Amino acid sequence: MKFYTTLPSNLRPFFDKELDLYREEYAKGNLQAGWRHLERAHIIGQRYPIAHTYVHWKMLVFGFKIKSVNEIMGQVPRLFIGGVKSFVGKVPVGNPGGANVPPLKPFPIEKELQDIFAQAGIRTN
Repeated sequence: MKFYTTLPSNLRPFFDKELDLYREEYAKGNLQAGWRHLERAHIIGQRYPIAHTYVHWKMLVFGFKIKSVNEIMGQVPRLFIGGVKSFVGKVPVGNPGGANVPPLKPFPIEKELQDIFAQAGIRTN
């Protein structure tokens, strides 16, 4: 069994960029676009406990900011379980992380994110 720890340095810029874009869109009031960047950051970082947990924290805070009980209630268990699942390498690859999707369901990874993983030398399967 492979144990994952921190986000690889060659993947970090892509993860950070998505979080920066989230902050920019949120600040402009573009909540849907901002959320999409959080989902992309989740997909990029979901194999790494710290990054994975951090994105779920940001999603929880987002849920509070938009007063979404569904998102808040969906993020609480994800916040505590997601990082553990990452640590042991058991994540539903491609899952965008929001409360609007089943937490253990894998999803296809969009082409642009596949290209990011390939550029960083990370296998997605």
